[in-house]
Parts: sequence; structure tokens; C-alpha cells
Amino acid sequence: MNRVIACISRPRGPVASARSAFACPLSMGLGLCAAVLSACGGGDTSGVGGSTTTTTSMSTGGSGGTGGDTGGTTTSAPACKPTGGGPYWLAETEDLSFQVSCLTGEPLKGEDFELTGLPLGAAYDPATSTVSFTPGLNQAAVYEITLLAKPTGEQGVVKVGVADKWDDPANIPVLDPLSYGEEYGLPVLFLSPVPATKDYTPATVIYRGHTYTVEAKQHGAASLNYPKKSYTLEFPKDDKFNDPDEAGGFKDKRRIILLTTFDDNSFVRQRLGYDMWNKVDPANVPIQTYAAVVYLDNQYVGLYDIADQINGYMMEDFGYLQDGNLYKSINHDANFTLISSQNGGIPKDTPHQGYVKVEGTPLDGEPGAYDDIDELVTFVATSDSPTFLAGIDDRINRPEYENWWYLITFMMGDDSAAKNNYHYHDPTDPMGKFHVLPWDLSWSFGETWLTMRQEPEQSREYWENELFNRFVHEPSIGDPLRARYNSVLHGAWSKDKLLAMIDGYTARIDKSAKRDEARWTAEYQAYPGWSSRMDFTTYEGEIAYLKDWVSKRWDYQDAKY
Repeated sequence: MNRVIACISRPRGPVASARSAFACPLSMGLGLCAAVLSACGGGDTSGVGGSTTTTTSMSTGGSGGTGGDTGGTTTSAPACKPTGGGPYWLAETEDLSFQVSCLTGEPLKGEDFELTGLPLGAAYDPATSTVSFTPGLNQAAVYEITLLAKPTGEQGVVKVGVADKWDDPANIPVLDPLSYGEEYGLPVLFLSPVPATKDYTPATVIYRGHTYTVEAKQHGAASLNYPKKSYTLEFPKDDKFNDPDEAGGFKDKRRIILLTTFDDNSFVRQRLGYDMWNKVDPANVPIQTYAAVVYLDNQYVGLYDIADQINGYMMEDFGYLQDGNLYKSINHDANFTLISSQNGGIPKDTPHQGYVKVEGTPLDGEPGAYDDIDELVTFVATSDSPTFLAGIDDRINRPEYENWWYLITFMMGDDSAAKNNYHYHDPTDPMGKFHVLPWDLSWSFGETWLTMRQEPEQSREYWENELFNRFVHEPSIGDPLRARYNSVLHGAWSKDKLLAMIDGYTARIDKSAKRDEARWTAEYQAYPGWSSRMDFTTYEGEIAYLKDWVSKRWDYQDAKY
């Protein structure tokens, strides 16, 4: 079989078209055929001039082309698809080499490719079709090298990401944060200046080539003492934070949190918890998180979770009133009883003791600020069984509160059974119900907030929260509650799905997690809150521990429910 290349010259004047044909064997390849075509159509065409077009047809005859043209012009598949592989990720001073070729297998020579966008110091050797590059300590950036296959005119791009070598004594900080949008495949966020308090101050964020003017502050309570802190960022309403490629679309955010991973050397516990919340019921208001690398004042800090900050803006995104009442439970007195857990069982001063109002009117401290949550707590704490059953679904979105119970009983979130959650209510809606969103899942999946170990084969139903106590012990609620737990374990939270989620996280963060580990291990193990531990693990060891814990916990809960 021969490939027939037809060169057609279309003269500008009233002269008949001249047609010539060249038959080349298939072994010649499209690239060489194209070169021959250029020769037959690109030179003198009997003085008539004009444009040249190319058609390709197939002949079934022998080398003499006796089979003839089988019928007209066809559109060929890409002849080359130039490629160099990648993307490639390396640190400054590391060596990189890759070969340029045709993805289709077309045998073009090295000189048939033209490369543009090579970083300073990178070289292309046409004799071997090889690019070589050893970046210096001032070349941290993401580069895109364009490959042109000259015989076919096709282009391809090779991405090369050079990571800042923060631990080299001679290191030069990233020169251009705008060109440093990724590090080992994870997005990079630059924040400057570093917030020094829990009060908002002006700051600048650079993220994926975009510069934001923001307000920033420190975030958290216990984590304020960590050397690697958390931060809250607030973005202007006309320039909201966006990353459509992360977390299924992390879009139009007014506030986000840079959530430290200092207390979790698996780097994935909180993400696992929030993703379990998102997956257990599509009707839950989702809490989106994803992994990113953070630089503060242009200095490497390490691996963080970028997460939603629960607030009225977020609730508005899901169809609720922005100015609704939002309460944060700040200690274990947020237990839906009138008795204080924090103070040895004495009566509370108010039903809402344990909560703080963070948004909504009347404001905290004003008369009536807590009326709606006071009524809810009093109702749960004092109503008899018939009254409770008749009225609870008018007051709360019960499936959400049941999902909260599922989450904390599975992950053994002892610090989240009362505190560490948000309750939202729209007081302007006569039919409005309370909604719940979990927050701060650092005590989870076999680790306390002080990183101590917890065995997975333990019962947790959290009756100290009176709402959960009533759920479990009212047969008309508790029986379906337990039955749905079994469905969840064999559906959204099947063991295979949970372990696959962890594997998916680690596949993406692996390089970055090891860089963070190198940066923070000494300070992590020396931190006063847990320095007495004798069972510290590496990042890889902690992932193995986490997967084993989740597997055993799933077995235990499956047997129970």
C-alpha cells in the first residue's frame, strides 16, 4: 500500500490547473512525505504562482501506484503530536532530561523540532532530541516549553515545575510568585505580610498567577501556639477567591481558612472527615477542602488545607439568608442540656452557655441575641417524649443532625460531640429550621487533639449530648437511625471507598508531604503538648496507621450497626 501525495497549484489567472502526484511508501512516514510535498509544491510552478493545498489519499497498488486514487480528499489524523512527556517536577539544583518525539510514533529527527520557552540554562540537543536542565537556586518557577514539529506545523507543550529548595543554605527565595503557581502538582498560595494577631489586617495573596488584596488574621485556639499557624483570609466581594479545579470547584469564596497540618503528620485527617460529611448526604451543606502549599513572606511554610470558613456568605451560596443567626459551640457546655459539663454538673447560667454568636442580629450582648437557640436547647432538655417527638422536626433539620452523629461516632470525635460545630438558623423564616455543620476535626481517626493514640474498637454514642441521647433512646428515631447507619457503611462510607479516598489524597500530596515533614518533624516531636509520646511515626507510617485504624473502625461499626 502506498500513500499518494497530490500537489495542486491553483493559478491566479485563467489558466488550467496543473496537477502532479508523488507516491511514497508507508515506511517513509508522514513527516518525510510532507517534506517531499513541500518540495513539489513550494517551488516554481511553471510561473503561474498561487496558493498550494495538500490532499492525502490511499493507493492499493504496488510501488508504481497502479491501483490509482481511491477517491477524493480526506482529513488525516494528527501526523506527529509533538511531546516530551511530563509534567516534570523537581527541586532547584536537581537534574532533568527528557526526549522530544511524536506521540503518534512518526519518526521525525531532532532537527525537525523547534523549541521555545526554554528556561535559562536549559539546552536542546537535536542529535539526540534531548532537553537537559539543571535549575539554579534562583529558578523556582513553573515553565511551559513549546514544541513545534516543523514538517507538520503541530505544537505541543511540556510543563516543568521547579520547586524552591528552601533548605539549601544558599537558597534564593522565589523571585516571581506569579510564575510559581504550583509545587509538585499542588497549588501554591503566597501570603504577605504574616498576620500577627486574631484581628484582621490588610495583606496580599498571590495564587495561580492572580494577586488579591485581602484582610487576614490568625485562626484557631490551641493552634495559635503552634509554630505553623492557621489563618483566615477575607476577600473583596468584587474579587472572590476561585479555584475551579480543586475540591470539585472551589468557587467565589469570600472567606477561606489556611488550616495548619502541624498536629497531624498524616496531613489528611481533617480532609477525610469533611469529605465524609459531604458524601454521607448530598443535602448537607458541604464543607470544601483541598491541599495546597503555603509561603509566608515568600518563605516556604509547607502543606496546608485550604478550607471553607463557615459564615453567612457560605450559607447564602446554598440558598440561605446571609444574615441568619450563626452560633459556634466553643466548649462542652454546648450539650443541649441545662447542666454544665465544664463546671462539674452545676446548672448553667443560660441555656446557650457553651455557644457564641458569630453572626446575625441582635448582636452578641444585645437583648434577644440568643432567643432562638435558648428555646431549642430548653426544648431538647426539658420536653417529655411525646412533645419531643412532635416538635423536634419543626426545630431542626434532623437528617443533618443525624449525619453529624454518624460522623463523630465513626471517627471517634470526642472533642466534637458538643463543641466544634456551628448551628445556623434564619429567624425571619417562620418555617426555618436549625442546620448543623461540623468544624475542627483534629480529634479524629485514632488521634486526640494532643496526637495521642486511640484504639478503634470502642463504643461511642455520645449520650452526654442530650440531643444524641434522645435520638438513640427514642425508638421511633433510634431504630431508623441505626438502620440507616448500616446503609451508610455499605454505601457512601464503604470500607473500600474510605481507603480509596485516603489513597487518592496521598497520591497527590506525597512529594509535598515529605517536604513538609523535612521542615517540621523536629519541632512537631518537640512540641510541649505531646513531646512525651514514645510512638511517633513518619508520614508514611502515619498513613499506614490511619488506614489500619479506619479499616478496623469500619469493621467494628459494621458489626455494631
